[in-house]
Amino acid sequence: MPDYDLAVIGAGAAGLSVTAAAAQLGLRVVLIERGRMGGDCLNAGCVPSKALLAAAHAATDAARAGRFGIRLPPPEIDWDALRAHVHGVIAAIAPVDSEARYRALGATVIRAEARFVAPDALLADGRRITARRFVIAAGSRPALPPIPGLDAAEPLTNETLVERLPRPDHLLILGGGPVGLEMAAAHAALGCRVTLIEQARIAAQEDPELADLLRAELRRLGVVLREGVAVVSASRGPVLHLADGTRIEGSHLLAATGRRPNTETLGLDAGGIAAGPRGVATDAGLRSTTNRRVYAAGDIADPAGLGPRAFTHAAGYHASIVVRRAVFRLPAQLDYRALPRAIYTAPELAQVGLTEAEARAAGHDVRVLRWPLAENDRAIAEGDTAGLVKLVAARGRLLGAGILAPHAGEMIGQWTLAVASRAKLSTLAGLIAPYPTRAEAGKRAAGSAFMAALFSPRVKTAVRLLARLP
Repeated sequence: MPDYDLAVIGAGAAGLSVTAAAAQLGLRVVLIERGRMGGDCLNAGCVPSKALLAAAHAATDAARAGRFGIRLPPPEIDWDALRAHVHGVIAAIAPVDSEARYRALGATVIRAEARFVAPDALLADGRRITARRFVIAAGSRPALPPIPGLDAAEPLTNETLVERLPRPDHLLILGGGPVGLEMAAAHAALGCRVTLIEQARIAAQEDPELADLLRAELRRLGVVLREGVAVVSASRGPVLHLADGTRIEGSHLLAATGRRPNTETLGLDAGGIAAGPRGVATDAGLRSTTNRRVYAAGDIADPAGLGPRAFTHAAGYHASIVVRRAVFRLPAQLDYRALPRAIYTAPELAQVGLTEAEARAAGHDVRVLRWPLAENDRAIAEGDTAGLVKLVAARGRLLGAGILAPHAGEMIGQWTLAVASRAKLSTLAGLIAPYPTRAEAGKRAAGSAFMAALFSPRVKTAVRLLARLP
């Protein structure tokens, strides 16, 4: 008889969700975590970064209050209070992810490193643990690029940045993905000089048209962007040497150049579990391709060769798939077609479904519909008109949506449902949105698909004939 029905490695978003569901369903569950409960999201990622961004947005609002006729002195940033705010937010949410809560749900919690010693057994805290099923949810960590001299530059990562929260005089950022862009926007709004270096283009996974608008807003905020140039070496200072001969010196350096899965200490070979540089190899249902007792979820999973999706909401989605398969023994597979993502800059950039380029590459007869926030009454009333809603459709149905706007991460929800259901443009155009809201911009974008036909000469002729009827 195995010791447990389910053994979960990792107390991040995916592992906690699986554990909570299985324990409340009455299974014997053991949760093993070597680090802090809550994983990267709570301690170094989503939660503290959004707390820092909230402070940055408040500073920006204060600095721009003059557009409403409100005169305020320049914001003064109290970094000790700012640190207390960020760490206080982590502490406020921590009980939800705590060891005590999961013990109360009925799970056994072991605070130790776990490694496989056989296909059906783990070793943790000196104990050999057997289980019917295993879930690897050990997450990922920041990946530093192979730049000569980078160690001497003492780079921060998202983990050490949140832990220390220094006050940079000039923050250098390597990487123009979500982490780099969010930290650039936050620190610039908090009064720091910021230079971001990206060897390709910023927001490379996002629609270029929306990324162009975001680029302009970051520059307006004061962020210096160096795109399309590689860093060839680094040195103490920190100092970065670029391929074009430029030398840039700052007070602090943040490396935001991607993540790597935490597979090294898991004893995957002993467990008969295949893995590669992108994580544990699974099928589309997150089951190991080589050990049928094992599932993987969260950043560490490489399902069907699709690669990881380093989002907390993706980890929660993974957990739901694992519970359906490992607990209820039901068929379930991932479907990323309607997986949303957001970059929480100011304004935010949110995307779901296919971008215009992806839709064209897939062979769709694409129709692009746009509505700028400059023509949105709520945006005009609030004096914040930068942004755009962009819809990608084919054959009258929605394939994707991108939004650059304040709170775009909130706005993308309805479009996630629309993409998932392949909603008709006519349905979206008929949406009744409260007035005035930025959400109206999406309705207007969908409605623009019918404007030319509605006011065509043929329709005008029909209306004149109808007007003659009694």
